[in-house]
Amino acid sequence: MGKTAFLFPGQGSQAIGMGITAAAENKAAQAVLTEADETLGFPLSELMENGPEEELKKTANAQPALLTASTAALQLFSERGLQPDYVAGHSLGEYSAHVAANVIDFKDAVLAVRKRGELMEAAVPAGEGGMAAVMGMKREDLQAVVSEVNEEGKPVQLANLNAPNQIVISGSADGIKEAGERAQEQGARRVVSLNVSGPFHSPLMKPAREKLQEVLAPVAFRDSDVPVVMNASASAASDAKTLKEALVSQVTAPVLWEDSVRFLLEDGVDTFIEIGGGQVLAGLVKKIQRRGVHVFSVESQADLDAVWKAKEGS
Repeated sequence: MGKTAFLFPGQGSQAIGMGITAAAENKAAQAVLTEADETLGFPLSELMENGPEEELKKTANAQPALLTASTAALQLFSERGLQPDYVAGHSLGEYSAHVAANVIDFKDAVLAVRKRGELMEAAVPAGEGGMAAVMGMKREDLQAVVSEVNEEGKPVQLANLNAPNQIVISGSADGIKEAGERAQEQGARRVVSLNVSGPFHSPLMKPAREKLQEVLAPVAFRDSDVPVVMNASASAASDAKTLKEALVSQVTAPVLWEDSVRFLLEDGVDTFIEIGGGQVLAGLVKKIQRRGVHVFSVESQADLDAVWKAKEGS
C-alpha cells in the first residue's frame, strides 16, 4: 500500500447505534462517549444508542454525535499503531479530523460543534432556505445554471462537490427551486430536495460564520501531527492559524470533496479509511477513483481487523 488517509463523515451519516459498538469493545472509546456527556451536560451517548431518530438528526445533536462516534472509533487504532499520512473530514467531519491530528482537544471540539449546529439552525428562518442534490450534471454546467439564477436575485450556489455528477446546491428556497428546474431542463438526471434545517455552505450562513468565529477565538489550536486537508481549499495545512481559519470559512464556502480526494490521490494516497459513521465517504471515493485504491469503513474492531488483514497482505 501507498499512503493512507483517514476520512471523517459529516452530517447525514448519523444513525442510531453510532459509536456504541466501539465503546463496548474499547475502554478508551467508552471514555470518549462519557466525556461527551459530561462536557455537554446531557446524555448524548443515550441519544446515539437509542434515539429517537428525529432528535438525533437535528443539526445541534447530529454534529456532536458524529464527532463523538468518529473519535470513539478512532481509539480502536491506537493499539494497532496504524497512523495516517493525511486526515480529512466532510464539512462537520473536518472537526473530527482536527481531533485526530491533535489540533484541538476533543472536549473543545464537541462544545464547538454543538454550538456550530445551533448557530447553523438559527441562521436562516425555517422554510426560507434549503439544499438539493443534483445528479448527472457536470460541475461547469451546473455552475452556469446557479450563476444565472443568482443574477436574478435568487441566492443559490454549489455547496457540496462530492463526486463526478453528484453535487449539492444550497441557498434560498426560490433559488433552489429555480436552479433545480433549470438543471433538469438542461439534462440533469435527477434533483432531490434534502431534509436539512438550512442552506448550509452558502452565503446565507454568514451570521453563523461570524458567531462561530467568536466561539472558536478563545479555543486553543495546535499545529497538526499530520496534514489536514481543508474543505474550502482542497489543500493541506498543518499550522494552527490556517486550520482554525479554515473551520470558519467552510461555513459559507463549498465543500470541495472531490477535489480533496483528488489532491490525496495525486500525492500517493491509495488507502482511504472512513472512521465512525457509515460508508458515505467510502462510496464517494469509489465514485471518484474506481481502480487502484483500497477503501475501508471502520466502526468496530471487526472492521479494523479487515483493514489490518489487507495491510498485512499488501
